[in-house]
Amino acid sequence: MMKRPQLKKIFFWTLAVIGVGCIVVTVLAYKPVPEQIAYGMSFNTPYARELGLDWQETYDAIIDDLGVRRLRLAAHWPMVEPQNDVWNFKELDYQVKKAEEAGATIVFAVGRRLPRWPECHVPDWVDALDAETQQVEQLTYMTAVIDRYKDSPAIIYWQIENEPFLALFAFEHCGHLDEEFLASEVALAKELDPTRPILVTDSGNLGTWAGAYRHGDAFGTSVYVHFWNPELGQFRTLLPPWFYRFKESLMELRYGKKPTFLIELSAEPWLVAPVTEVPLPVQYTRMNLEKFNDILEYAKHTRYDTQYLWGAEWWYWLHLQGEDAMWNRGKELFDVTPATQTDK
Repeated sequence: MMKRPQLKKIFFWTLAVIGVGCIVVTVLAYKPVPEQIAYGMSFNTPYARELGLDWQETYDAIIDDLGVRRLRLAAHWPMVEPQNDVWNFKELDYQVKKAEEAGATIVFAVGRRLPRWPECHVPDWVDALDAETQQVEQLTYMTAVIDRYKDSPAIIYWQIENEPFLALFAFEHCGHLDEEFLASEVALAKELDPTRPILVTDSGNLGTWAGAYRHGDAFGTSVYVHFWNPELGQFRTLLPPWFYRFKESLMELRYGKKPTFLIELSAEPWLVAPVTEVPLPVQYTRMNLEKFNDILEYAKHTRYDTQYLWGAEWWYWLHLQGEDAMWNRGKELFDVTPATQTDK
């Protein structure tokens, strides 16, 4: 039987370890409260079309009516090169020019894995090629995009791939990550445009951040607060906002300090069917103004001073139906966040 002095010693050291651990976490989770949060917005041409929207009208409204001046655009490969060596830059030419005219900044995403389901976007003609040839063709497409837009003063980051280390999501579409090829994508972007930093992203809920943080000049994390799953139903994240600050400090200790921001703050319903096939009351059980405000409050406590929202296409789709709550709340946010060409 353990003697009383031994029990006291174990109890003392247990308290000491817990105390030291709490102090370490508190120190690593420290991040100053920003004076103001600068909000941005992702825009996705294929998703606007999926909603039955005129993509140009939607994009114009996001800039002119909603007031967005920080944009994240994506050069989806099937849109840019629908057939081998047949190029389509109509949508992106318009979007980049419009952003320039508005004095907006752009985070420009290129690669195979880009925002929106099914995560990895590959033209049909690429499927018949072997893996090595696919990579050659991918680098050709990336070269065409970067060369075309690298002179735009609006672009502040090249985002290479989207959450490339997130193996738990969409594996059936993306397969295993070839990290060596990811490094070659980053190297290509730097060679083609040595003037702009490279952004690599990872999931805030599921990612370790290490690989993405290591490969980029800057790091972006997604933040999802409200979820829905066919088996689990609706639930809210269990991660506290300080956990993001804690992870960032760990990355800084290991890889050095880099610009870090929220690149994907979700403010649309979590669905498994297309939005247009889901009744509006069901959509509102997954995302609504109350949840949106909760998400904004949660994100505020992560203390990141730059946060790119996700869901403007859905807000506009609602707006056209006379459902203005999400759109009008967004206008309140963007009304106070003018961007400059040096915003980084």
